Amino acid sequence: MEHTTTLTQHINASPEKVWAVISDIPGSATTLSGIDSVQMLSEGPYGEGTRWKETRTMMGRQETVEMWVAETDPPRSTTVKALQGGADYTTRFTLTGRDGGTDLTLTFGAGILKPTLLSKVTMALFGKIGMSMTRKALGKDLAEIAAKAESL
Repeated sequence: MEHTTTLTQHINASPEKVWAVISDIPGSATTLSGIDSVQMLSEGPYGEGTRWKETRTMMGRQETVEMWVAETDPPRSTTVKALQGGADYTTRFTLTGRDGGTDLTLTFGAGILKPTLLSKVTMALFGKIGMSMTRKALGKDLAEIAAKAESL
């Protein structure tokens, strides 16, 4: 069972400028108010295999998740993955040039790795609530990415 949500934000900046913001993992804690801190686990420029730990506070709880870049096609798309507490998270950014700016589409998916009856019931009960809170947080992230890209 997987829950997915997709959001799109039009940004008045080129795909290259938007890419510069989303691929700046060390700087993401200053760009995104939802991120408390970032600890890089790999060196070098953003690309497949780039790894880091990201700490966010959600529902009053601080949570640190190890994330990595699974795919990248600059400046068109990138996919970031994370495994946490038996869940598999996928975040895909797609950048499309439009009207002198960029449509940044974010697709977020959450799935259970080894579904048990309990995890299926939990996802059914709390999945919608969790996804609505996640959508709100992701919408805020997109707005902050837009503000940063438009200021470059």
